[in-house]
Amino acid sequence: MKKENNILTHIILIIASFISIFPVIWIFSTSFKYKSDVLKPSISIIPENPTLSNYTYVLTMDNYIFWKWLINSVFIAIITTIIGLFLASTTAYAFSRFEFWGKKTLLFSFLLTQMFPGAILIVPLYNIVKNMSLLDTYIGLIIAYSTISLPFCVWMLKSFFDTIPKSLDEAAMVDGLNAFSTFWKIILPLSLPGLAVTAFFSFITAWNEFMFALTFMSSSNHYTLPVGLRTFVFEFNTDWHYMAAGAVIVTLPVLFFFLIAQKFLISGLTTGGVKG
Repeated sequence: MKKENNILTHIILIIASFISIFPVIWIFSTSFKYKSDVLKPSISIIPENPTLSNYTYVLTMDNYIFWKWLINSVFIAIITTIIGLFLASTTAYAFSRFEFWGKKTLLFSFLLTQMFPGAILIVPLYNIVKNMSLLDTYIGLIIAYSTISLPFCVWMLKSFFDTIPKSLDEAAMVDGLNAFSTFWKIILPLSLPGLAVTAFFSFITAWNEFMFALTFMSSSNHYTLPVGLRTFVFEFNTDWHYMAAGAVIVTLPVLFFFLIAQKFLISGLTTGGVKG
């Protein structure tokens, strides 16, 4: 009976994995097809006439504007990650180690903001950015991204800091370190897995986000990659072959980032979920 259950479990997992990965395979296949092949009614995973012309067009179109979008996305995502790590780590450390008035209320207020969809938050954030004269600027978009990613990052790092014994803080203070030195020299080096998870989430949030970038950015030179890919969608037509090629290129930096940090990501997700 146990063996039959294991076989059934593996079958279900294989089917679920195939369903999850099939869209990725389809996009990758489409990126090597001509437009005429994409629109054929027959379903073919392997391109009949594979070509690299889609990638060539995307990378060289309109005076290499795709590279400008790529640079914009990389810059905004990296700065958002740095700001997010600084704000989230310091805030989470305060919530984890210190007792102060309104602590629980403030902590749950961070969680409350996660209940609202981005479509609701976009209006007040737009007004704030507009009043600061930061529309169509990188700074305005970075502020918005840091805002929407901060609540999850704070909760994630707080749960991780809670697993680090407070006796280490006490021992550091006995040795003459103040609160900030303890945080910087003792806690952060022990929190690299949790920081990696937080950094990855902040990076992904800024890298994949579409609504805020579309709303805040009006100049094509300031577009991020998700907004730039939208230019392949027209009123009565869509260049699926170009969009697929662009989508494959967009995933490469994230894949590279994940491969570098995967060891920390896995340990961070498991450690942060256990309170000891």
